[in-house]
Amino acid sequence: MIIKVSHGLPEHGLVPIRTVSTLTGVNSVTLRAWERRYDLIKPIRTPKGHRLYSMADIDLIHQVVALLDSGISISQARQALNGGPARGAIEIETEPDRALQFDPWRHYQHRLLQAISGFDDSVLNEVYDEALSLYPVDIVTSRLIMPLLRELGDRWATGQGSIAEEHFFSVFLRHKLGSRFHHLSRNRQGPKLLAACLPGEQHEVGLLLFALAALDRDYQVVLLGPNTPLAELPPVTNRTAIGAMVLSGSTETAAATLKDDLPQLCQTTAIPVFIGGRVVERYPDTIAAAGAIALGEDLSLALRRIGAVLAHR
Repeated sequence: MIIKVSHGLPEHGLVPIRTVSTLTGVNSVTLRAWERRYDLIKPIRTPKGHRLYSMADIDLIHQVVALLDSGISISQARQALNGGPARGAIEIETEPDRALQFDPWRHYQHRLLQAISGFDDSVLNEVYDEALSLYPVDIVTSRLIMPLLRELGDRWATGQGSIAEEHFFSVFLRHKLGSRFHHLSRNRQGPKLLAACLPGEQHEVGLLLFALAALDRDYQVVLLGPNTPLAELPPVTNRTAIGAMVLSGSTETAAATLKDDLPQLCQTTAIPVFIGGRVVERYPDTIAAAGAIALGEDLSLALRRIGAVLAHR
């Protein structure tokens, strides 16, 4: 989508903020925060105040995302882009008393754990919203949410935490992600994905995180949620223009589902069937033999894989 302007601004390669979000996976709220708080990006403004970005801006955003994905904080990104030293993981680890100052993810996790142990919903909202305003959802998921969920599981297993804490955060996250999903799902123009949990899978947080990352890339998402019988899926694809199915499961997914029901689904439907979640670690060969395509836990890589398959088709 190229914007043609008639007010003396450059006419080649200018795109609006929504297109930039689709191309980079960084939502418009975060892009505006990078501009306002860190002076990282300087889009051109139209007379009406709309932001327009050049191809150079998009390249810069990709560089920032790569830096963030490597563990550099958003406050350090400008220095790193200018060729200056950025404080790395080794330095952080050798200065434990200052770790929280220099590692935003440890800092966020520390604050969230305190809020969870105190069952403080307002602080959970504050910290989660702050992280999402500064970082792309993929990075918040991989650097904060997934490690925190594992930490809560470990705390429960060792007696440091409780099931109540884990349930409290899971309910919070489901509500937060569900609300964000419905807000972002309007007016998406990309291919339509059908997203559901495999039969018996009750934990939908991972699927919701995937759906949000897909929406940030302009995909349309039909979200069916937990414990979805595979036989129910083909009629859905017949009623709407679904481009691909994305199914999520854990290590507890029944082997019979993958050996018997999944091959039948792949043979019945004419669209690609992708499988994500930790079930991929346990049954990679079974998934491949069924005719499905395995996705890793990295949401950015998973969406690139889906995009490549759909583009090839």
